[in-house]
Formats: sequence, C-alpha cells, structure tokens
Amino acid sequence: MRVIAGTHRGARIAAPKGLATRPTGDRVREAAFNLIGPVDEAAVLDLFAGSGAMGLEALSRGASTAVFVESDREAQRAIERNLEKLELTGARIVKSDARRALAAEAAAGSRYDLVLVDPPYRMFDSLQPILATYVPALLAEDGLVVVETDKRTEPELPLAQRTSRTYGSARLTLFE
Repeated sequence: MRVIAGTHRGARIAAPKGLATRPTGDRVREAAFNLIGPVDEAAVLDLFAGSGAMGLEALSRGASTAVFVESDREAQRAIERNLEKLELTGARIVKSDARRALAAEAAAGSRYDLVLVDPPYRMFDSLQPILATYVPALLAEDGLVVVETDKRTEPELPLAQRTSRTYGSARLTLFE
C-alpha cells in the first residue's frame, strides 16, 4: 500500500500481518478523499484504524492532527512504524476498543472535523447503535463522517447523509 497524495505521496505503508485487519485499498482511499475534499488543518479521528492508512492519508494531505483508535496489538505496531517512517507529527494512538475510546473522547469534549469509521464489515450492525450515540457528539460544526461498509450495508446515523457510493465490495457513506 502507498500514500496516494500530499506531502508523502507514493510512500509505502505497512499493514499488519494476518487476516485480523482489512486495509482500505488504494482505489477506495483515493475515492474517499475525492469525496471528502480538502482536509487542511483538520482534526481527524480514525476509528478501527488498522494500518492507519486513512489517517495517514489525511495527515499527508494537510490534516493537523489524527487520533488512531485500534485494539489489535499488531495493527498498533504497524501504525507506530508507519508514523515513524513517515515522520508525521500530530498523531496519537489510542490502544483501546472503539466503544471505550468513543466514550472517553466524548467525555473529554473532543471534537473532530473528520471521523473515519472502518470497522470489520461483520461487526457493523452491532456497532451502529454505539456509533449513532457517540459520533454526532464528537463531530465539529461542518464536520464530516466517512463510514466504510460492505456494499450491501447502508449505514444509518442521526446525521444528514451527503452521499453513498460503492467501489467493488466496499460502500463509502458520507454524513455531515
């Protein structure tokens, strides 16, 4: 995998070994950022970060901060290696499951301009109520949420849906 655009365009990024994570492919990542638009100075929350590809892409494209939430140790190490290799600043890794991290971020009053949600596809239905509870509270005014699911799943959040598009087996749904 590579960073698609920005200051680190073309740089290779590592993905965790094994089948525990499913990194967002280059094509879907490029499509997502085409839909998102500029992320200059954005505060980004990358839930279910995996390799960190989406958050790394945002940082490369000018986001000021990124919080990577990941519970898998191998994936956490991959994010750490990628951040070190790319010498990116403004990043923090939350080594926790998404439920606890969302509750803690909401309790702290955190706000994000861009929230990236890419859980394991099979878990999305059970996570949707938690996401619906916490994500709107974490979204900054004029913020954007990008949810990646399998193409058959149409996510619902108590936010206005901007668009929903499919790319191969993936669906990207944007909320504002």
